[in-house]
Amino acid sequence: MQVVVTKHHGLGNDFLVLETAQFLADTGFDPAKINWPSIAREWCNRQDGIGADGLLLLSRRGDFKLGMQLYNQDGSRAEMSGNGIRCLAQAAFNLDGFDEPVTYMVTTDAGERAVDVQVTSVDEVNVSVDMGPIEIISEPDNWASIGSDPNRPVMHLSVGNPHSVVGVEDVALVNLLEIGLKVPQVNLEIVEAGPENNAITMRVHERGAGITQACGTGAVASAWAASKWGLVPGSVREIIVHQPGGDSIARLNHPKLGHVTLIGPAHFSSRHNLEIAL
Repeated sequence: MQVVVTKHHGLGNDFLVLETAQFLADTGFDPAKINWPSIAREWCNRQDGIGADGLLLLSRRGDFKLGMQLYNQDGSRAEMSGNGIRCLAQAAFNLDGFDEPVTYMVTTDAGERAVDVQVTSVDEVNVSVDMGPIEIISEPDNWASIGSDPNRPVMHLSVGNPHSVVGVEDVALVNLLEIGLKVPQVNLEIVEAGPENNAITMRVHERGAGITQACGTGAVASAWAASKWGLVPGSVREIIVHQPGGDSIARLNHPKLGHVTLIGPAHFSSRHNLEIAL
């Protein structure tokens, strides 16, 4: 049976999106009965599949209300993705045929998120997401194994999903893959100040996907930690987060105290007719 998926990316962090209502219409089969972890591993495989960091299931919950389920490249389920939710919103925006700004309310495993979408070009939108509250969490199991210098700043945070952020002098000199594999149950970010005084530079090893070009929740966690550490001046409320795939903006304590708004692009890449065994 053939189904339609679209591929999108946020700063190189790429996702396949499938609309569950269309899946039901095309196949007559209940999407809740599909083995999506297995499908995610197959489709997201970069050698034998289309290739992506994750699979997003887009559901409809009412006017301008969406649902998002995220399966990582390895088939594991993730609560939230800042780049993924932007890609999901673009897919819905394109399916709905909009060309004017719109706000979706998206229900995720981490709670409901307000997502504002605005067209910037034929294949790209700019998306602003209230990422919800930032919370301190316990360090992950096996944290000591990464051998982090105790004098380095470290912060363990939840942005709906778990993050460990480490401040370093030069992100390019860190063997991120080696240390990331030691704590695979969290998203691990390494962060340095600058180069601008209102910016940080970040690399990430993502839970369930490995090293990726960008991470939206990671950018938010890193900006929050960097502000607390003084890597950017305390007066700065809008931090540029430089990542290998491009730049996003984290607006601190917005739209309310303790929240962070993530701003960045989502780009439509391609459309695919894929086979699925029912």
